[in-house]
Amino acid sequence: MREDLRVAAYAVCVRDGQMLLARWVARDGTKRWTLPGGGMDHGEDPYDTVIREADEETGYTVEPTALLGVDSVTEDRSRRLASRAAFHSLRLVYEARVTGGSLRHETNGSTDMAAWHPLEEVPALERVGLVDVGLTLWRRRPPHGHLEPPDTV
Repeated sequence: MREDLRVAAYAVCVRDGQMLLARWVARDGTKRWTLPGGGMDHGEDPYDTVIREADEETGYTVEPTALLGVDSVTEDRSRRLASRAAFHSLRLVYEARVTGGSLRHETNGSTDMAAWHPLEEVPALERVGLVDVGLTLWRRRPPHGHLEPPDTV
């Protein structure tokens, strides 16, 4: 089975009780909210990745202020021509603050909208699991940057 690794960096931006999210559009047209961020380009530093991706998806210039943690997810996925791959997603999650720019939606990308959401409303949103991971890392700030499995927390 083929093995695929994707390394990505994401921003948790919270201000005035609201969280900045981008709406991801899946290949099948499903739309769910996610953290601003995405895949690293070859040779790119993850710090630079989160700055670039936040700008692309939200219009904001951000400054990463802390590395909150690393989330590692593995799963089997279908690939083209009915083949399978063991997919490993390694996601670096930064706390970031907005330092400039203005809110706008991405065009011709993997997201179609960016918006601020009150923290208390985030659990009711159609969202990817990474949003919950980011919020939990932001709230708990584990010194080792790793969340324990749900049954041991």
